[in-house]
Amino acid sequence: MSKKYFGTDGVRGRVGEHPITPQFVMHLGYAAGKVLAADSQARGERTGVLIGKDTRISGYMLESALEAGLIAAGVDVYLAGPVPTPAVAYLTRALRLQAGIVISASHNPFEDNGIKFFSAHGTKLPDETERAIEAALDEPMQTNSSEGLGKAKRIDDAVGRYIEFCKSTFPSELDLRGMKIVVDSAHGATYHIARHVFHELGADVTAIGVQPDGKNINHGYGATAPDNLRKAVVVYKADIGIALDGDGDRLIMVDSSGKLYDGDQLLYVIARHRQAQGRLHGGVAGTLMTNLAFEHAMQKLGIPFQRAKVGDRYVMELLQQQGWQLGGENSGHIICLDKHSTGDGIVSALQVLHALRANGQQTLAEATGDLRMYPQVLINVRVDKGADCLNHDQVKAIVKDVEQALDGKGRVLLRPSGTEPLLRVMVEGEDQSLVERSAQRIADVVRKLATG
Repeated sequence: MSKKYFGTDGVRGRVGEHPITPQFVMHLGYAAGKVLAADSQARGERTGVLIGKDTRISGYMLESALEAGLIAAGVDVYLAGPVPTPAVAYLTRALRLQAGIVISASHNPFEDNGIKFFSAHGTKLPDETERAIEAALDEPMQTNSSEGLGKAKRIDDAVGRYIEFCKSTFPSELDLRGMKIVVDSAHGATYHIARHVFHELGADVTAIGVQPDGKNINHGYGATAPDNLRKAVVVYKADIGIALDGDGDRLIMVDSSGKLYDGDQLLYVIARHRQAQGRLHGGVAGTLMTNLAFEHAMQKLGIPFQRAKVGDRYVMELLQQQGWQLGGENSGHIICLDKHSTGDGIVSALQVLHALRANGQQTLAEATGDLRMYPQVLINVRVDKGADCLNHDQVKAIVKDVEQALDGKGRVLLRPSGTEPLLRVMVEGEDQSLVERSAQRIADVVRKLATG
């Protein structure tokens, strides 16, 4: 059964438009509180939920609305303030709470926002729980009597706790002394955290993208806009650059020459290092967007590889099904289940740095020398919400034509975005010019159909 409000990453939309309004979010908090509190209240226990947020100006409004709804349902609320999404997952587990809630739209612009939930185990809520919350939204709010209301408490040491957690995922016998790093926090939730993690491990850190004003999150900085990081690495003569996205769960890295390394390349560095150390348990999970060269590289190393649907929750599901620990997306979501219960940009960066330091201060170029990425072109085409371009005869025909032109030496993937009214057109193959022409041909047909 499809869900009405929950997408692949919680409830998301434009602020001020349904469902991202204070009225709806308060009701969402109330509904979630009733569902999450059912078991603990039946045992006579209090229910606690942690709320964290990124740096969007709308976060304060939505935090207050969520807090009111949860308290009305009899749930105690713990406020962490601006912290990364993975920090909420960690703190929810550390504080033994029933759930964690993040107010963020991740890599989207500041005009958007969203509400995503973590279970008591620090993982995304299962589908059945999200459906139960949606069912509870159909019921009117009935505020508990005064003696049955929840309480609110601010977690003053949330940032410090999370910094120490991140540092604990890096080997105690290693350090980052002698390494110059530029860290780009995208004016987002890691602005007051990321640089301290790397500095306290010994690195000489220059921080950019650390002046949030409520409106500049992801704007010109971070994992989705790494040009400023590339320039800064060269200007400061740094060894490496680390770009995180607005909520801190994505990672892109840059070497000393300004060359970019995406999630596939970084996942390769981690996987190969773990295999060499005998610490790779099982295989590696990717997605439909994972570069074909990565799949071939895993085959060459003898590492099992499987693809999930696009979205870190689907990577997580595949890892759990297979009993594996390592997976990720080329967008920069990397999951290391032996280190954290969810994807974490800072923790993932530390796993890459671990591999480089353990191999005699290896560079990213050296660590990825055996991985020859295939040219991959991704074009986002705006379409009307609910439009079914995928099944249109003209789209099917152009895709078939392109696949014949690639002659088995590439892939075509069309998929709707889970968070925006976009159809993502991806083509990859050995021939750069053919890939670029092919992707544009498909995008032109989709665009023509989408605009009538």
